[in-house]
Amino acid sequence: MIKAARAAGNVLLRHMHKLDALNVVEKGRMDFASEVDSLAEKEIIKEFRRATPDYAILGEESGPLNSGPRARYTWVIDPLDGTSNYLRGIPHFCVSIALVENGEPIHGLVFDPLRNEIFHASRGAGAVLNDKRIRVADRKDLEGAMLITGFPPRERETASAQLKCVDGLLRHAEDIRRTGSAALDLAYVACGRVDGYFEAGLKPWDIAAGALLVREAGGKVVDFRGRPTGPMDNRGLAGRPLVAGNLKVCDELQKRIVDTGYAAAFDAA
Repeated sequence: MIKAARAAGNVLLRHMHKLDALNVVEKGRMDFASEVDSLAEKEIIKEFRRATPDYAILGEESGPLNSGPRARYTWVIDPLDGTSNYLRGIPHFCVSIALVENGEPIHGLVFDPLRNEIFHASRGAGAVLNDKRIRVADRKDLEGAMLITGFPPRERETASAQLKCVDGLLRHAEDIRRTGSAALDLAYVACGRVDGYFEAGLKPWDIAAGALLVREAGGKVVDFRGRPTGPMDNRGLAGRPLVAGNLKVCDELQKRIVDTGYAAAFDAA
């Protein structure tokens, strides 16, 4: 995983200084990808096809490969999480890779090539940042908490409900940031840089590695109603809402999302 992530990271770094020359496509409304996304994903897939030829692959750019409804192991890949940041020269993006067994991540890695930070977790073995064990923050509640969210392009019809939720949360939290990379957001929750995270419209490649990081760092990951997050392979391709933090912050954040009416915006989905 590390070898594959570093190969993809090298692709991202090599193209950083020629962003004006990149071919960019709009996959959906305000949802962009570039040729760099595809090039980085190809590097990862090449490594995994050589090392684990029988495993299925789910890539953000390539979609499901070698996969069937009963595939036990799936590599779930986001070669460039934070594409909008990358295309504007904002230095906050990463490579995200997870190995998923029957819908649940068992190994996860988030690599920030600019800071040379590798967040890694294996189920039952804890989480590390550059080989140093990490834990979620020990904050007891939302008072003074630092939170992160996102405004997903595929969920803009719920923006008013989200802003109402943000208004309510800011009565208690110190601040709410929007950084532009779900995988790094979850990694930052795992290592205690921020206290909690919530966002909707998330795909398996956005969160499979990060969710495992949070759990193995002692935290909790659920949907807006407090339920499990669902399969993180090609059986769970629909966008989903997610809340993460330590046990106390996650529970309180999830309840406030319900109380403000934001969770109800997704109940019919």
